[in-house]
Amino acid sequence: MSRSPSFSVKSELSLKPDPESLKRWIHAFCIMRFDLEQGQLLEECYPPGCLSQEEEIEVSFNSFPDSVSQHHNRASIHDCIFFFRFRRPKKNSEERDGCDRYLYGYVFNRQRHDERLKRGGEQKSVVILSHTPYSSVFRPLLQIIGPLYFDVGNKAIEHIAGYVSMWPAPVPGKLMELPIGNAMLKVNLPPAHSLPLENGVLYEESASSMAPLLPTNQSVPQGLFHDADLFGIYRGLLLQLWTLWELLLIGEPILIIAPTPPQCSEAVACLVSLVAPLFCSVDFRPYFTIHDPGFARLNSLREGDTFPPIVLGVTNLFFLKALRNIPHVVSVGTPAPNSNRVALTSRSAGKLSVKSEGLGVQPLSLRRFSPTNLLNAVKLRRDGPLCLMTEHKEAIWTTYSAITKPDTSILNRLVDAGMSPRVEESMSVVNNEILRRHFLELTTNFLAPFGPYFQVNAPSDGSSPYVTPPSLPSFGADEFLSNLSARGVGKFLSKRMKYNWPDLYRRFLRGPNFMPWFQRRRAVAEQEQHRLWRLARMKTDMKQITYQMNELEAVDSFNAVEKYISDEVMLRESGGDADSEGMFQKLKKDLQAVFSVLPRDMQQLLLSNPQRASLLQDPSELQ
Repeated sequence: MSRSPSFSVKSELSLKPDPESLKRWIHAFCIMRFDLEQGQLLEECYPPGCLSQEEEIEVSFNSFPDSVSQHHNRASIHDCIFFFRFRRPKKNSEERDGCDRYLYGYVFNRQRHDERLKRGGEQKSVVILSHTPYSSVFRPLLQIIGPLYFDVGNKAIEHIAGYVSMWPAPVPGKLMELPIGNAMLKVNLPPAHSLPLENGVLYEESASSMAPLLPTNQSVPQGLFHDADLFGIYRGLLLQLWTLWELLLIGEPILIIAPTPPQCSEAVACLVSLVAPLFCSVDFRPYFTIHDPGFARLNSLREGDTFPPIVLGVTNLFFLKALRNIPHVVSVGTPAPNSNRVALTSRSAGKLSVKSEGLGVQPLSLRRFSPTNLLNAVKLRRDGPLCLMTEHKEAIWTTYSAITKPDTSILNRLVDAGMSPRVEESMSVVNNEILRRHFLELTTNFLAPFGPYFQVNAPSDGSSPYVTPPSLPSFGADEFLSNLSARGVGKFLSKRMKYNWPDLYRRFLRGPNFMPWFQRRRAVAEQEQHRLWRLARMKTDMKQITYQMNELEAVDSFNAVEKYISDEVMLRESGGDADSEGMFQKLKKDLQAVFSVLPRDMQQLLLSNPQRASLLQDPSELQ
C-alpha cells in the first residue's frame, strides 16, 4: 500500500455534510466490527438509516477477510484495502435500474494482533459504499480515512463526509481535483461509456469513442479500473492474458482464487479492465463470500447446468469444491509469509532471473519449453484446481481453446525490476501501460467492424435539414458474419488470431456483452445524428430554401417545421437545454417563412387553428 497523504482533523473547522451533495459520490460510510460472540456487526453508519437490513448483512459479511491474516508478530497491526460489489435487493418488488442496481464497497480492514486480547486480536473495517466504481477516488480516500478513524474515532467520518459533500459533481472521463483537508486528490474518472446508465439516461458520450483510433493520452482511462495493477497481479500468468481476454469478451463464467481479499479483488478489477473500451455487462464480484445470497443459487447448479456469465473473486478454498463444475478457474497471487498455504519457489510463468545489475532493470524472461515444464503442466492439469487445497500455485484451468495468440513482441518489451522495491513499483507502472495499451488496441480493433452500424449521417450542403434524417444501417448477425468472413478481419487481428477467428465473433454476438454495448452505441450515434441535424436547422436560412420549393414541398416543409416546434416545446417543458429557447424562436421564423409561400386558401385554412395561428402571427411564445 502506498503511503497515505498526511491529514489531521482541525478542531477549529466544523464541516456540516450536505447529504444530497454527498450522495453524488458516496452512499454511506460504515464502521464494521468483528465480535467474537455475535460475528460481524455494523457499529456505525453515516448517514444513518440509508441501508436496508438485507444490505447491512451483505456489507457485514463482505467487509472482513474469510480468515484472520496469518501474520503472527506479537502486538502487530495488519492493514489491507480491498473492494467488493453486490446486487442490491429489489425495491418495492421491482428490479432496480442502472447504477442503482449494485453497490460497491471499498474496505480499509485493520487486524490487530495482541495476545492480551481474547483470541489474540481484534479486527475492524472502515467501509465506503458507493454506486460508482471509482476505485481511483476511493482507494486514496481510504488511505486517509482508515488510519484517521483509528486515531480519532467516529468524528473522522463526519469530517471527511463534510469535505466530500463540497466536491463538484463527478464528470466521467475527466481529470478531477478533489480537496480533502490539506491534501488534494487528482484522479481520472472512468469514461461515460464504461459506466451503467443512470436512471436509463445516457451520459454525455462521444460518438467518436467508437472509432477504431487509440487515444494519444494514455493516462486518460478508457474503461473501468484503469489504475489496477495488471502486471503485478498476473505476472505469473502473462501468457494466459489473451485467453482471459477472450473469456471475458464472450462472457464465460470465471472463478478467480487468491490468498487474500486485496489480491482477488485486484485480479477481478484487472480482468474487467482488459476489455476496455467495451462496456462490460458480465456480473463481476471482486470479493465473493459464501454468505452472499447469490452463492446458494450457484451452489444449487448441478453437473451439466450452465453457469451464468459471472467473474467471482474468492479467497475461501471451499469454493473449489462447492463450484467444482465452473468451467474456468484462475489462481493468482502470493500467500503471505507464515501462511498456511505453501507458495511455490518459482512462479509458473514469471521472472526466472533475480540477479540485478545497476538499477536491476532487465527484460522480463518468460519460461520457455522444456520437458520438465511440460510434465509439470500435465500434472497440474491432471490434478485440477483442487490441488490448491494443499499448495498454492498460479495457474489457469480451462478447456477453452483461445483463438488469439499471445503477442510475444509485447511480452518482450516488459521489463523485470529485480529486487529493488522502489524500481519494482516504477517498472510495474511501465509494464502496466504496455499491456493496457496493447489490450485497448486489441479490443478496439475487434470492435472496429461494427463501426459502420454507428455511422452518423449529417445533412449535406444544399439539402434541407427539415426532412426526416436517414436511419442508421440495420444490423443482422448472419449478414454481419457473412460479410466479415468475406472481406477479412483486418491486418492487425489477422496476424494475431488463428484461422477460426469468425468463431470468436460468433460467440461474442451470442454472449452477454454484445447487445447492451451495441444498443448503447446505437443510442449514442442516434443522439449525435439528432444533434447534428438540429444544429443544421439552427444555421439554415429558410427563406433561401423556400424560393426553390414547389407547393407540395412547401406543405411538407411546413408540417416538418411544425413537428420540430412541437419537439422543442416538449424539450423546454422537461427542462431542456440552454439552446432550446433560441431554437424555438428560430423555428417560429422558419414556419412563418414557409407559410408566406403557401397559397392563400391554404393559409386561411391553417390560420383556423388557434394554436397554429399564434405561432404564425403572435410574436409571443407558445404557451
